[in-house]
Amino acid sequence: MLDFLTLQTTTSNPTLISITYTVLLSFLLSSLIALTYEKTFCGLSYSRNYVQSLILVSIVAGMIMQAMGDNPLRGLGILGALAIIRFRTVFKDPRDIIFMFAAVATGVACGVFGYAIAIIGTLGFCGAAVVLYFSPFGKTRYFDGLLRFNIESSADSHTYLEGIMKSYCKNFALISLREMAQGERIDYAYHIKLKNSLTKDNFINEIRKLSSIKDVNLLLQETTVEL
Repeated sequence: MLDFLTLQTTTSNPTLISITYTVLLSFLLSSLIALTYEKTFCGLSYSRNYVQSLILVSIVAGMIMQAMGDNPLRGLGILGALAIIRFRTVFKDPRDIIFMFAAVATGVACGVFGYAIAIIGTLGFCGAAVVLYFSPFGKTRYFDGLLRFNIESSADSHTYLEGIMKSYCKNFALISLREMAQGERIDYAYHIKLKNSLTKDNFINEIRKLSSIKDVNLLLQETTVEL
């Protein structure tokens, strides 16, 4: 037993101690990744199962790398076995995919006994995630919005309305147009980007000054929040 524990650690001949180190280090580092994900999460559909999967997938990746060792045929066999499994999980947020890759990479690094790579890489990844979370990098000063209203079909105020939109909006695009009340009125829907969200009240008031326009509705959504 002692001779078995003192065997030289290689990817083709891992010892019991090295396997234990791999599992424990994979667990600790992936737990740090999961904690970072939890603290920097800013979406709406938080999943407890996903956070736990970040930890478990790292351990599984380390086990696979140790089982494969330096044998390419064994690696092909493992690849074929994994191909049988159908992964149907859909990631709505690209950030979730990145965190999953980070957890897998940590497990792979531990599985090939690259402990220094795993530790430094995990610390660097988590540090970068925290910095980006608190920094304004990637945010935009424009705000997405959906503007709906209906106007008399015979009115000529549509040109004046577009002038108002050009003053308050970075850009805008007509997404739908339909007739109402036997063609007496026309319903418009615009996708707009306001230059400043603080001007939305003035924007709506300017539109409502037109007597031919009714049912003005503006739905804003900050572009940094994805549903």
